[in-house]
Amino acid sequence: METITLNVQGMSCGHCVNAVETSVGKIDGVSSVKVDLDAAKVEVAFDDAKTSQQAIANEIEDQGYDVV
Repeated sequence: METITLNVQGMSCGHCVNAVETSVGKIDGVSSVKVDLDAAKVEVAFDDAKTSQQAIANEIEDQGYDVV
């Protein structure tokens, strides 16, 4: 199990938090997603045998936010 923290720009409200947590949470291998709206960070715990940091970042960007 691996935990990463991504800097994510463009999140501004509860809807943004829900969109990111829901979409990333559906990725096979992701066990938890925590969004800190004030810090513009997303912490994800995942099984690196099932998914990758890049796949998680791509999913966040598909929701319309920028991973920096």
